[in-house]
Amino acid sequence: MINRKETPQIFSPIEFDYKLPACSTINLDNGIPLYYVNDCIEPVIQIELVFPAGLWYETKKSIAAATAILIKSGTSTKTSFQINETFEQYGASVKAGAGNDWASFSVSCMTRHLDKLLPLMAELITDTIFPQSEIDIYIQNAKQRMAVQLKKSDFIANRYIDHYLFGKNHPYGKYSEMEDIEAITQKDLQDFLKEHYSSNQCKIFMSGQFSEKEVSMVNEYFGKSAWNNQTTFSPEYHAEATIEKKHRITNDINGVQGSIRILRNFPEKKHPDFTPMIVLNTIFGGYFGSRLMSNIREDKGYTYGIHSYQYNNTRGGAYLITTEAGKEVCEAAIEEIYKEMDLLKNVLVDEEELTLVKNYLLGTILGDLDGAFQIIQRWKNLILNNFTEERFYSNIQIYKSISAEEIQEMAKKYLNREDFYELVVV
Repeated sequence: MINRKETPQIFSPIEFDYKLPACSTINLDNGIPLYYVNDCIEPVIQIELVFPAGLWYETKKSIAAATAILIKSGTSTKTSFQINETFEQYGASVKAGAGNDWASFSVSCMTRHLDKLLPLMAELITDTIFPQSEIDIYIQNAKQRMAVQLKKSDFIANRYIDHYLFGKNHPYGKYSEMEDIEAITQKDLQDFLKEHYSSNQCKIFMSGQFSEKEVSMVNEYFGKSAWNNQTTFSPEYHAEATIEKKHRITNDINGVQGSIRILRNFPEKKHPDFTPMIVLNTIFGGYFGSRLMSNIREDKGYTYGIHSYQYNNTRGGAYLITTEAGKEVCEAAIEEIYKEMDLLKNVLVDEEELTLVKNYLLGTILGDLDGAFQIIQRWKNLILNNFTEERFYSNIQIYKSISAEEIQEMAKKYLNREDFYELVVV
C-alpha cells in the first residue's frame, strides 16, 4: 500500500526510460493497412481513414478542402440532414479535413455503436454525390468567410508569406481567390473523391478499447473489395521563390496592428538537422518561456504572443516566425527578433536554460503517450513520414544529449538574417 505521508521521489524527465507502446498492423483483404492501438480504459473507439488527397494532389484550386468538408453532404440514399442526424444519435464526433499533403476522415464514438457507424462511413467514402444544393451553400459560406478574412492583416500575411518562398503555382504557396471558390463544380468534387479517396491509397488508424469483433467489422466494410478508382496520382512541383525578400503591405489604411511573418526554407523531416532544430526552436520561440516571448512580449510589450515553428510538410520544409504587433512597433519588433538570432549564434545557451527546455520537450512526449488516442497519433506521424519506431527513440536521445555547442552550430547555420523572407501587413 502507498504511504500517503511520504513525499514521492521526484525525477527529471531526462532520467525517464521512454517507451513507445506497440502499434499492431494487419492488412485487410483488399490490402489496406490497418494500424491499431488497443489500450483504453473506457469503451470508446476512434477510426481514421487517411488519404494522399491534400493540396499537393489537386489540379484545381480549393477542391481538396471542399471535398473533405463536403464528405457528409449527401449520398445517393441519404441527405446531409439524415447523415448528421445519425452521427448525433450515437453521440459520435466526426472530423474531416485536408492539409497540404494528406486528407483524413475520422469518427470517434462508443465502441458499442461502431457497428451502426462503420456502414455510414463506408457509404460516405464511396457514394457521396455532393448535391448541388449543398455545394451552393458551401460556396456562399466560403465566399462570405473570405470576404471577412480579407480585411484581416493576419489572413493576408499567411497567404503571402508561403507564396514568396514556394511560388504561386506550388501547392504550398498557392492560395484561393473568390473566383476559385465560385468555380467549384459537382463533377470536380466527385472526380477528386473517386481518384484520391481510393482503397489502394488508404491507410486506416484505429485506437481505443475494442476486440477482434471490431477489427473484423473494419475489414467487412472497407476490406472486402477495391473501391473508387485504383489510379495513383503523384505530381511533382518545384519551388519558385521570389527574388525580393523584404515586403511591406498596407491592407487597411486605418489599421492599427501589423502582422509580422519571417520565413526561410528548411530541410524536410528526414534531414538529420530537423530534430536538433526542434530544441533550438523551442529555446528561440517554440514555447511560452522562449526567448522571443520573454523579450518581445514580457520585456518590450510589443505583442501578446510570438511563436516560431518548423513546417511539417512532406515535400518541402520551412521555418516561420509569426506575431502581431502595433504597427508603430513592427520594425522594432523585427529588429529584436534578429537580435535574439544573433545571441544564439554568438553566446552559448547556459545549462539551466538548456535543461529546462529538454525537460519541457521530454515532458510533452510523456503527455503524448497518455492514452490510446494520443499514442496512435504519434504512430501516424511516424508512418505517414515512412519512419519506424527507431525515429522516436533517436529523437529522445537527441533531446537528452544535445549540447549547447551543437545548438550554437545549428543557430549559425539556420538563423541568418539574409536567408529570411520578411513580411509586414497592416
